Amino acid sequence: MTADSVKIRHLNATELIGVVLDLGSFESWDKPISDPGPDAAYRADLEKARARSGLDESVVTGRGRIRGREVAVIVSEFAFLAGSIGQAAADRIVEGVERATREGLPLLAGPASGGTRMQEGTLAFLSMVRITAAVRAHRQAGLPYLVYLRHPTTGGVMASWGSLGHVTVAEPGALLGFLGPRVYEALYGTVFPADIQTAENLFDKGLVDAVVPPEQLGEIVDRALSMLVQQPSDAVRPPATLEVTAADAEAWASVEISRNPRRPDLRQLLAWGARDVLPLNGTGQGEKDPGLLLAIARFGEQSCIVLGHNRRRPSQNNAMGPASLREARRGMRLAEELGLPLLTVIDTSGAALSREAEEGGLAGEIARSLHDLIGLRAPSVSVLLGQGAGGGALALLPADRTIAAQHAWLSPLPPEGASAIVHRSVDFAPQMSAKQGINVAALVADGLVDHVVDERPDAALEARPFAERMAAAIEYELATLALIPVVQLLPARIAKFRTMGRRG
Repeated sequence: MTADSVKIRHLNATELIGVVLDLGSFESWDKPISDPGPDAAYRADLEKARARSGLDESVVTGRGRIRGREVAVIVSEFAFLAGSIGQAAADRIVEGVERATREGLPLLAGPASGGTRMQEGTLAFLSMVRITAAVRAHRQAGLPYLVYLRHPTTGGVMASWGSLGHVTVAEPGALLGFLGPRVYEALYGTVFPADIQTAENLFDKGLVDAVVPPEQLGEIVDRALSMLVQQPSDAVRPPATLEVTAADAEAWASVEISRNPRRPDLRQLLAWGARDVLPLNGTGQGEKDPGLLLAIARFGEQSCIVLGHNRRRPSQNNAMGPASLREARRGMRLAEELGLPLLTVIDTSGAALSREAEEGGLAGEIARSLHDLIGLRAPSVSVLLGQGAGGGALALLPADRTIAAQHAWLSPLPPEGASAIVHRSVDFAPQMSAKQGINVAALVADGLVDHVVDERPDAALEARPFAERMAAAIEYELATLALIPVVQLLPARIAKFRTMGRRG
């Protein structure tokens, strides 16, 4: 069902600013517009658009506050020539983005546009390049760029500043896409398929992070910025888990304990241990894999980007596939651009084993994930939460610090697989798990695990207290790493893996 068919009333630029920004906080940055050349018909169109919309151009820029937080805003006005972008509108957008960058402000963009302005031809079309350059500079300055896609957003706007958000949410029922349906119908003589270019379908395909009405946008922006804009915080008290030693539990016992379906997983860790969580959705490139969870989260006062395995359930087929790792690499890019630490959480019985995974390039995605993590220009913490089998676990492992639950483990294959390779039978899985050194005591001795969180005696029997202890350990490690320059972290991270197993 399209936005038009359900008769949703969409807010204009002034109304959206009034709903999202704190009352009376908006300050316009807009300067008077100079009309283009001598085309009388176009000038008449502009005058009609000004009379109809009450604005002088198709975009409004300025600054204001959202829940007391200073932000810059750029909002389209669709009533002005369908929100189209000509050279004057592009000038206004570029100036607004560049001013936000100079003043160190996060930026909220609210496009609603049919694309570039046909009356101005190719020069209007080319203006998308300089708008994109301004957004790129804003992001490279480490400043958040948030996008609220409104009905309708198509063409060059969707293909430039509408699709570059660190976080992107959309208006319910909004028509969103590259191709304007009217153009498609005129060119091909048939109606474009329904329900493809809707906000809800884009969410299902992993192209937007959420679909929220305008009335909820302020809350979402406030929560996002509270985590994306790091504030100096006091030192974190060392948690009791720093004194925990790795008990020499039998490896096979830990394997069996880790497979208990009642064992707390990543979702429960976030629910019980994180102060706030804002889920993100998909790769932003048309892929969404249930094998991985991506979010912005805060543990105590420490914000981070979280990515980790969604544990496979008996009734689900959500083993980590190649799209999961492309989504993970989106999280890595966010951490680097925004200067936030990265938290990876490992809990997998193995990556997807299927034709689709092979043809989708799973091996290459694991390699690229390792490549990006070992050279990540941001602090990083990895957590061994439960099972840690194969390339699916390795792909999220490299980090500055590694925390492990007492009964977590890490191995090249599930022990049954290792047994099948060596003994041509799965019956030797317990012996293989002991021989391969997969348990936490061995991982501590080898120099991988830096911090152990105890289980009393099994996390499945005390899920919430365990999650809270793990969260305290995460907060401490994040806070400790925040004090170390990234240029010092990178060589130490590489050295850790070069010397692993060679200590003493």
